[in-house]
Amino acid sequence: MTVKMVRLGGGLVTTKEFLAEGHNFCTGCGESLAIRMALKALGENVIVANATGCAEVCTTPMPYTSWRIPWIHTLFENVAAVISGVEAGLKISVEKGRLQERDIKCVAMGGDGATSDIGIQALSGAFERGHDFIYICLDNEAYMNTGIQRSSATPYGASTTTAPAGKFSIGQVTRKKNMPAIAAAHNIPYVATACPSYRLDLMKKVRKGAEIEGPAYLHILVPCPTGWRHGGDVTVEIGQLAVQTGIFPLYEIEHGRYTLNADPPKLKPIEEYLKLQGRYRHLTGEEIEKIQEMVNADYALLKEKVEAFPG
Repeated sequence: MTVKMVRLGGGLVTTKEFLAEGHNFCTGCGESLAIRMALKALGENVIVANATGCAEVCTTPMPYTSWRIPWIHTLFENVAAVISGVEAGLKISVEKGRLQERDIKCVAMGGDGATSDIGIQALSGAFERGHDFIYICLDNEAYMNTGIQRSSATPYGASTTTAPAGKFSIGQVTRKKNMPAIAAAHNIPYVATACPSYRLDLMKKVRKGAEIEGPAYLHILVPCPTGWRHGGDVTVEIGQLAVQTGIFPLYEIEHGRYTLNADPPKLKPIEEYLKLQGRYRHLTGEEIEKIQEMVNADYALLKEKVEAFPG
């Protein structure tokens, strides 16, 4: 069967949808956009293991499913272990002649809680063992599915149900865990960040991570209208501002070499990103300035790593 392709921003993208319509994601959900784009980049020859979270709840209300590819639901904590078993089973099938070649891509998906908190042990083990798969973290910066509780990926100053802003607190008082750096510390061949607001960049990175030999890690920022308290009509704009302000830069780490994929001549003020989200509405000018200083320092450090390995 011929699959129709359309040109999108200089690239070709299939018109076939592997995430069926009729799912229960919120209007303007960044996670649903990211999954849709990732599946378009991966194609049909794929097996996806998906940790408990919004993606599982919103796409598989019994007896229905929105997944048009082989899909496995796992617990919060073991998605990397499950996809490791899938990958090992495929490898053995090739060795024993049950499959002619291993052309099936193995993919794990989990939210920030399933990745940087509950599932980090299984993920670290899978990286250390060198399984050939891509792990996609869908980072909406809190446990949105269970009530907007803070995770280790919740940014400083954000208000959540378990780290609420109030008279004696600004909300989250610790800084966001740097999961791409943790993944890169395992010396895996490919680590990258992405955002559905930059769709071609996201799809190219999914393809690259899936095709490279060995473990790959892709960290995708997915704005959440419910948890971030913003309108569904500004999801794409918020993702763009995350990159343009430098709070979520787009970069790749290939065999230890850093590449910055978007580097504005001048970063926009962080306030432009924060003011669109109700979770930051309580912040004072002093706290916003503190966040700006954090972003400036982190971005400068990233630029140093990029410049250490020119061209």
